[in-house]
Amino acid sequence: MEWSMGEAWVDEASAEARAVGSVEQARERIFRLGAQALTEPELLCVAWGASARTRGVREEAEALLRHCGGLKALLQAEPVELSGLPGMGPRRAAQVLAALELGRRAQRTLERRPRLRTAREIHAYLTPVLGALRREVFHVLCFNARNVLVHDIRVAEGTMNMCPVDPREVFAAALVSRATAIVLAHNHPSGDPEPSVHDVGLTRHLVAGARLINVKVLDHLVVGDGAFVSMLERGLLPEPERGTAWEWNAAQGGG
Repeated sequence: MEWSMGEAWVDEASAEARAVGSVEQARERIFRLGAQALTEPELLCVAWGASARTRGVREEAEALLRHCGGLKALLQAEPVELSGLPGMGPRRAAQVLAALELGRRAQRTLERRPRLRTAREIHAYLTPVLGALRREVFHVLCFNARNVLVHDIRVAEGTMNMCPVDPREVFAAALVSRATAIVLAHNHPSGDPEPSVHDVGLTRHLVAGARLINVKVLDHLVVGDGAFVSMLERGLLPEPERGTAWEWNAAQGGG
């Protein structure tokens, strides 16, 4: 009986050592092969740091990914919801969300004031910000006469399927930035970027209002899951005025 208990203790200690060892090996592989060589569960284990020194941490990481449906869904999880999952807690949830947010921000352009001239360039700029949100948000991108982005302002945040927008907030963003032109943008958490009837109506209303303050609405992008729709390309915006210096090209965009 004593031998059996001793054997059980050895097995338990060995399992813990293997768990800790697997995390240490993952860290070593990052330095040898780069972080891209690690699996998603291994990356989670490394992100958890010291709290990964528990048995079954790899299994917990795999179970978390299965439960959430992958990394993208994990990024969309609310902190309180994530911390309540088995094996998580506030500390692990914060570590995971912070690591994922760092990755998302790293995708943003390094230019502080990028020059964006096409709908596709706008989409590439916005995807890290709008591509994995659970709620609709509405952005106003403010440009000077050289198509340089001078300000990107989130003016509204709504629910999973709607986002009330106050035109005063839209125009205030343009005026404060002293913008010559603006691009409107919002996301569809469902993943389908097809504009709704409400989206089209709101856009036409904002275009009409912008004319009163001598600001051009170049486009309105609806961002979905890996795709987007340019309302200018779809012909849902009034024809742009002739004789301007703008080189906005919606034909190169579209999702």
